[in-house]
Order: sequence, then structure tokens, then C-alpha cells
Amino acid sequence: MRRGFASCLAIAVLFSAGLLYAQGPAPERAKAYATAREIPYQSVPNFLKMPTGVYTGEGIGVATNSKGHVFVYHRSSPSKLYHFDQNGNFIKEIGKGLYGFAFAHAVRVDKEDNIWAVDEGTDTVIKFNPDGTRVLMVLGRRPESHGLMPTEAPGTPAPQAPYPQYRFGRVTDIAWDAAGNIFLSDGYIHSRVVKYDKNGKFVKDVGTRGTLPNQLNTPHGIAVDANGNVYAADRGNRRIQVFSNDLTLRAIYDNVGAPWSVCITPGPHQYLYSSNSNPDNNNSVLAAVSGEIYKMELDGTVVGRFGKAGKQLGEFQTVHAIDCRNENELYVAEITGWRVQKLMLKPQTPQTASAR
Repeated sequence: MRRGFASCLAIAVLFSAGLLYAQGPAPERAKAYATAREIPYQSVPNFLKMPTGVYTGEGIGVATNSKGHVFVYHRSSPSKLYHFDQNGNFIKEIGKGLYGFAFAHAVRVDKEDNIWAVDEGTDTVIKFNPDGTRVLMVLGRRPESHGLMPTEAPGTPAPQAPYPQYRFGRVTDIAWDAAGNIFLSDGYIHSRVVKYDKNGKFVKDVGTRGTLPNQLNTPHGIAVDANGNVYAADRGNRRIQVFSNDLTLRAIYDNVGAPWSVCITPGPHQYLYSSNSNPDNNNSVLAAVSGEIYKMELDGTVVGRFGKAGKQLGEFQTVHAIDCRNENELYVAEITGWRVQKLMLKPQTPQTASAR
């Protein structure tokens, strides 16, 4: 009896040790966490109204157009792109049965309200007209063999550059400058940023896999400011690399953790949002030191932070995408939560000294 109990105890200890080993050491908190002021906010309950029998899968992409309509690109079987009005009412599904939809990664809307779906599984970027009824452009090409290209193990040598100009390696996100030039983060395999002109003609790329400046490790998101500067979410290296419009490196921001998604507001004073998301693997050790979103000036100065990892309304389960068309009205898509939340930020005005 004692031997049986001892054996069970030994197995339990080994199992617990295995779990701890599997979780691995957690990275340190983002450098800006301790000093960044907390921005008050609330989540709007039940904003998206789904029809009976229609559901969302993993929350992967979210974007809004000039009318405030919301587009959600999510992973199901296959991935689906949903269109909602400004009040969260379901309108329709876009691209149902489209060959380019397999494993969603991002949806964005350009200044002309065209809708762009970035599909990591088919390695294609698909441009729809504003009402989603017609495909206007396709970048990339779906491989003949089905299935997702495996993520390379740490230490695996990067593919040899130069990379194909019009073929991607699990592409992740898209952005545009004022002239309509297209910028892609590409992605899990190629680890580069690619520039095309507004007609989809290749212009230039930058990056190989690595940790040095001008190298990237899973560029997971991308944004462009009004001056044409390009902000690449270099997730694996826990930094944002900022490039000029011709893809010359200008700055590196390494104080806000691992950026899963970046977004830049419009308007005369632009802000940069970056999500230091908790990984989508239920690792409590990592979730304890991540989960927040940072608001930043374009020069990297942190304005504040908000949010934490969790399952409740207003908490985040792996934020994968941010839409920030309105500085204080954000939408976030969450993988593990299988949801999109609408957030209302409440910036505090500086207090002035009372009159004496």
C-alpha cells in the first residue's frame, strides 16, 4: 500500500514538474509597464449582434470603414469575413466559399473603404470593393498543396534572400501610405516587410529572420503614419521597428513587450497602439506578465496603458488585432476569447491648480 502511494506521489511530482517545464520561464514585464499611467476604459457589452445559428470562431481581424461599419475576419472552417453596421447589427458574410479563405490573419479597410483580407493559410491578400461584392485585386498565390506551412523551430536558418516578389511565407498584415502604396508584413517564414505600389507592383522589401536591426522574427502586424513611416510589429524580438517610406530603418521601440498588433489613429495628432498580448496557449506564467495594450506617441513615448489578461468583459484573451479609427473608441479581436470587444477609453484631463 505504501509502495503504491509512493509511486502515485512520484508520478504526480513528475507530472507537475513536466507542466512547469512546459510552461517555461516568463519574460520580464514590458519596460514601460511600471511607469505607464493606467488609462480608464470600459467594454461595451454584447456589441455585435449575431443572427441565430451564426457564430464567430477565433477572433483574428477587425476593422471599420468610414461609416463606422465593422468587419470581422475569424477562423472557422474555413475562415469567414462578417460585415456589421455601426450599431453592431449583422449585415452579411463577405466572400462565402472564396478559394483564398483558409486561415485568417487580418482584415483592414483603406481610405477608399475597400476591404482587404489577409489570409495566412493561402498566402494571399484579397482586395474587395467597399460593399464586399467584388474582388478587385489578389496579391500572392495559394499553394497547390493544402495545409499551413509549419513555424520554423528557434535557431532554424532563415530562407535565403532575395525572397519571391509576389509569393509570401504566411503573410500577416497590411497597411497603406497616403499615395496608396501597399505595405505587407510577411510574416512567419520570410520575416520581412514588403512594399508595393497602389497597383500591386513590387517596389522593395527589407528584412530576414534574426535579432539584429533590419532583421525580424515573425513580423505580426504593420501600420503606416501620415508621413509614410512604417511601423512593423516585430513580435518575436519584442520590439517595434520603424522604417521610412523607402524602408530605411529609423528607430526601434523595445519597451512595450511583444507587439501582436499595432494600429495608428488618423487625424492631425496621431497615436500608436500596440498590444503586448498574452500568448494563446493558456500559459498562466506568460499571461501574468502580458495582456495589456499601450498607447504611444509616434516617437515611442508611452502615453499610457490599459487592460490585462483574463476572460471577463474588459479583459483580454490574446488580442490579435486592433482597430483605432477613433482614438478613444477601439475594437479588439481576441483569439482565445473567440470574440470582438468594443472599448471606450476615458482619457483623463490634466488637473489645473485651483485659484487662490
